[in-house]
Amino acid sequence: MADVVIVGGGMAAARLARRIDAPTTVIAGERGPAYNRVLLPGVLAGQYGPEVIALPQPGERVRWRAGVRATAIDTAARTVRCDDGSSEPYGTLVLATGAAPVLPPLHDGVLPEGVRAFRTLDDALAPPGARAVVIGGGLSGVSAAAALAVRGTETVLVQQGERLMERQLDAGASAVLRERLTALGVEVHTACRVRRLLPGAVQLADAYELAADTVILACGALPLTGLARDAGLRTGRTGGVVVDDRLRTSDPHIHAIGDCAEHAGRAYGLASAALEQADVLAEVLAGRPGAAYRGSRPLYRLSLPGPIDLAAFGTTGADPGDDTVRLADATRGTYRSLVVRGDRLRGGVLVGDLGAVGTLTRTWEADEPLPATPLLHLLTHDGGN
Repeated sequence: MADVVIVGGGMAAARLARRIDAPTTVIAGERGPAYNRVLLPGVLAGQYGPEVIALPQPGERVRWRAGVRATAIDTAARTVRCDDGSSEPYGTLVLATGAAPVLPPLHDGVLPEGVRAFRTLDDALAPPGARAVVIGGGLSGVSAAAALAVRGTETVLVQQGERLMERQLDAGASAVLRERLTALGVEVHTACRVRRLLPGAVQLADAYELAADTVILACGALPLTGLARDAGLRTGRTGGVVVDDRLRTSDPHIHAIGDCAEHAGRAYGLASAALEQADVLAEVLAGRPGAAYRGSRPLYRLSLPGPIDLAAFGTTGADPGDDTVRLADATRGTYRSLVVRGDRLRGGVLVGDLGAVGTLTRTWEADEPLPATPLLHLLTHDGGN
């Protein structure tokens, strides 16, 4: 196998670097070692330090260039130029550049002091002060708000949409999640638009101002593909670098994995999908016959500070012809819902009680027929077994 250069030092890059048997250089970007980004809320909450989320170090064949950033790709010479003036030649190049936070047009090109995203370890380690406003009620925003509340920070969560985590949760699950955040001390505002970021405050659409020592922007992320576009690689409708089933880009010597990649019209933005792609690419680079990536089935399973446990997979909204079964316990603050078509599980969402999630997700991922038991039994702690 020719020498491999990986651009990016996140979870997908670290996984691939550990699994390929070839001299490998990783142009990591961030200063420290790779870490598990999924666990950043625990660091923000002060529940554990960065050493807890550090990933295993790659082997002796890997040269990890921390704190160095790639600035350009020369596809003709097959080299990557870096911001320290060096160049790295490659036989195979892998882009694992991840995604960049979406910054809303609420400023004049420069973010006020105290305003940051929630994407990196540095973001999680920065002290939040006594009062914080989180803008965005998706997965990242909910995670940040829960972590800040556990830390003892007075926290307000502002969401422009009608409900929290609307892409992953149905209305019932979202309502239970809101109740759990409120119980932690988070002040939640939905259907609420932010007009402007001010020094020490967030101004809402009605001109009301929320005081804040820290503002966390959690408005989503987009594939980070500037290097790829500048090199003439094809990008898709999501903005990600288009890859085929062997995770090759439009240049046969360059592959892409993780949040920056678009496969079959989809950019997943999930750690689980990024790791699956890294595993497949390791097989591809090793020359394994038939190695191919066929897409991922998105599964969200989170334990947020609080604790707030939730899982969502597949379709959470029923279409005509689907059956839905729900169990809600207001006293315990739990909610479980499944969507079924015929004898197949199409999706589900669980908040507060994940006792049955293992059986349910295995059945869903394998696309197996459901057991011949009443649907309600699927939501018991053992999944009906």
